[in-house]
Amino acid sequence: MMVAAGRALTRRVEDELATVGLTLRHYGALAHLSHRPDLSYSDLARRAGITSQSMHATVRALEAQGAVQRTLPGHGHAARLEVTEHGKQLLAEASAAAERLDQELFSGLNEQDRDALRVGLMALVPAQVRGSAQTSDSDGS
Repeated sequence: MMVAAGRALTRRVEDELATVGLTLRHYGALAHLSHRPDLSYSDLARRAGITSQSMHATVRALEAQGAVQRTLPGHGHAARLEVTEHGKQLLAEASAAAERLDQELFSGLNEQDRDALRVGLMALVPAQVRGSAQTSDSDGS
């Protein structure tokens, strides 16, 4: 049941994000970079639970869209990935789309039921992932 629900929700999120030209992976990378442009490809990959090579492809796609630009630093320093103005606009549109979906999905639940669902779902998430999510939340991601 949980696997089917997870797939269905992922599809709905992907469909909603597609309206602004992003995937869930793109949205996550943009959100992280908008708050922490100092993150490396490896940091981004760890946060997304994917390989560094996959994150390189994700960032290249964002660069091709004009959402992210790589700034070349001085000698001996890693490149910095910065969200462009276009990327910030895409991120705002994607966040609004995700919020609309949240409102739709939870519209049939009262506040007490929403809180119980949130607690129940978080109990299913491994502790190390919860800690990472809380860190991301605290830095705005």
